[in-house]
Order: sequence, then C-alpha cells, then structure tokens
Amino acid sequence: MGATDQSRRVALPSSPELPPHGWSTHETLERLEALRVTDVRWKEGRAFSLAYQASPEAHDLATEAYRRFSGENALNVEAFPSLRAMQTDVLAIAGRWLGAPDTARGFLTSGGTESILMAMKAARDQFRRDKTHPNVVLPTSAHAAFHKAGAYFDVELRCVPVCSETWRVDGSAMARASDANTIMFVASAPQYPQGVVDPVADIAALALERGVNCHVDACMGGVTLPYLERLGVALPKWNFAIEGVTSMSVDLHKFGYTAKGASVIMYRNAALRSHQGFVTDNWLGGVYGSSGVLGTKSGGPIAAAWAVLHHLGDDGYLRLVRSARETALSIAAAIRADSRLVLRAEPDATLLSFGSATPDLDIYAVADGLAVRGWYVDRQAPPPSIHLTVNAIHAETHQQFLTDLAVTLDAVGNSSGTLGSYGTLE
Repeated sequence: MGATDQSRRVALPSSPELPPHGWSTHETLERLEALRVTDVRWKEGRAFSLAYQASPEAHDLATEAYRRFSGENALNVEAFPSLRAMQTDVLAIAGRWLGAPDTARGFLTSGGTESILMAMKAARDQFRRDKTHPNVVLPTSAHAAFHKAGAYFDVELRCVPVCSETWRVDGSAMARASDANTIMFVASAPQYPQGVVDPVADIAALALERGVNCHVDACMGGVTLPYLERLGVALPKWNFAIEGVTSMSVDLHKFGYTAKGASVIMYRNAALRSHQGFVTDNWLGGVYGSSGVLGTKSGGPIAAAWAVLHHLGDDGYLRLVRSARETALSIAAAIRADSRLVLRAEPDATLLSFGSATPDLDIYAVADGLAVRGWYVDRQAPPPSIHLTVNAIHAETHQQFLTDLAVTLDAVGNSSGTLGSYGTLE
C-alpha cells in the first residue's frame, strides 16, 4: 500500500488477557487504531464489497446517531418510544421504495441474512400444519443466506440452475421443481453474483397459482431500483406491484448508506408478518416476545438509519444512485473493451462481475494483484469471477481502479499468473 501505510504500523499488539490495570482511554483507542492499520481503506473507495459510503458527512452522522442510541434496547420499545417512532418512519420509507400496499407490515432486522432467515421461518410456520416436509424453490443465484435458513429451520432447498448466458432462471423450470410441499418461491432483485434482476413476475405468478409465498430478495436493489426507474432505466417488474409477491427484504446498510446492522423485512399484510415473531410464557420470567433472531437489539442501527435517511433525503438518494449507476456502466464498458476479460452480464443495477476471456489468464491472480495495489474485490465461482459492488464513493476512485486493473492484467500475463514480478504488500 505504500510507505505511508508502513510508517503507521506501530508496535501496539492486542492483549490475549485482561491487563492487570485498565488502559487509559487514550491508550485503548490507540491500540484499536493499531489493530486496523492493514484493513482495506474503504472510506477512500478502495473496497468493492462489504462497506458503503455516501459521503464523509453522512458517515459521521450515522456514527454520531449510533453513539447516542447505542445503549437503548429495541427489545421493548414501550420503554423507548423514540425507537418505536424511528422504526415506524424507517419502515414507511422502505415500504414506499418497495411499492408496498397500505396493508404492508414489516420489521427492522440486523441485516439481509436475518431478513431472509425470518422470511423462511415465517413461511415454514405459516404452512407447517399442511406441509410436513416443506421445501423452497430458488435459483442457484439466490443468496447463500437462504441455505443458512434452510439448515436452521429444516427446510429443503430445491435449487434451479440459471441460464449460463442470461444468468436468469426459467419460470417453467421453477414450476417443475415444486410440488405439494413447496411453501415458497424465491426471486432476487438483483441477484448478487452477476447483478441481474430475476423474472420476478413469472416466479410470483407460480406462487400465486399454488397459494404459497414468494419472497423477493431486494437486499441489494431495494434502494437503487426505484431510483433507477425514475432515471429512465428500463427494468422488469420487481416489487410489491406484482400481486404474487408476499414478502421482500432490503438492506439499509448497503445502498441506504446507514450504519451496519440495519435491514428491513416487509410483508404484504399483517397476517403474513404474524408468523415471524416468537412469544412464550413457558418460563419463570413472564411473557417474552421478540420479532426476530435477536432479543436485545441496540438502538444504534435504528437511530443511524433514521438519521441518514432523513439527512440524504429523496434528492440525495436520486443523486447517489445516478452516480453509482454511471460508475458501474463506466467500469462495465472498460471491461467489455478489454479482450482479455469477459463481462458476465450487463448490470441491471450497480453490481457486476467479470472473468477471464482466455484460459491462460487466472482471474484470481488478477484479484491478488489488485489486492497488492490496495483494492478489495470479491472472488466468486462458478465460473471464476471478480465481483464488484459499485456504490457512490467509487465515482471518485474507479478511474484509478481501471488503471490499476490494466497494469495488473499486464503483470499477470507477463508472469504467467504469478505475483512475483510486481511484489507484495511488504
């Protein structure tokens, strides 16, 4: 990463046990900073995964709002009516993005994984009397969290291959994979690996015909897609405007640019949502109830989400989505123009992936080379690919990324896929 980073590396190791005497605030914070000197510089736009940045101002606001409410507990909002008010506002905003009807009801969760877990749990409980061996039909491009949910809740997953050219699933193949024990069909808007929107209308029609659920995972697109539509981008139908869609998930800590730990699970009506929660009085402590996996929930992510959504506003999100979309298209054009690379699909939103156009180029060696130059990208397979989650901050950095990508491709080609010719981080 350069000499500057080397000079910041100080000898302040973490402690494997409690110190005999507590550290001062200054020393503790200094050690914290020392621990992360080799972390990717995501605030500088060097990460195409995991972290999102609208602006330093929005990030600082989220941090401060989180700090102010970090100790409040959303397990019981009767004690914290401020959290109830903020949750209500945030859910209403997310519902409008998703085209939710007036009957829609939702919950805030800790992230996309919990939202997906809850959609699966709710469907299982909804149909548990009639479908004793429940299964869910989903494309192979659906998020790995569905597999976690299937393992947690003992629900069979029936994975349907997607087309190797469009990366979309065929509705008739989804229908053939279903049977009398199917409780839910899954679609993504967009799916993560190649960044394309599934044929949601076809999949939802199957669910409607069979009287079962259809969950649309819009964790990556629930914020961006409504603004892309306003910007004139042609998109297939993807949200609650489709009659058969029963639930949707959207992550606010992704393209909503809020602090980590904020996602929404939204149901078409209260009856569908009622299957998500858990309530018991079968212990000595009285009635216990929770809406999701977590019991105690910090008010921090809720406050940060409320603050950032209102700080950025409708015009701010329109501007951020336009910027991210233009950046994604610029990167896609550069990849398309390089004969050594192949774009896996034209991005429907702001996610894209690319691989090697020739068998002698190791795309993972390219990822290694980009890491040497300070870039963090996702590696995925099959097929072997580099994945980029493009967000607003990359408008400022993507040209340097493309320059470094070209240099890396030259170096990998000249060194037969090894890193020796252009060094290491050290």
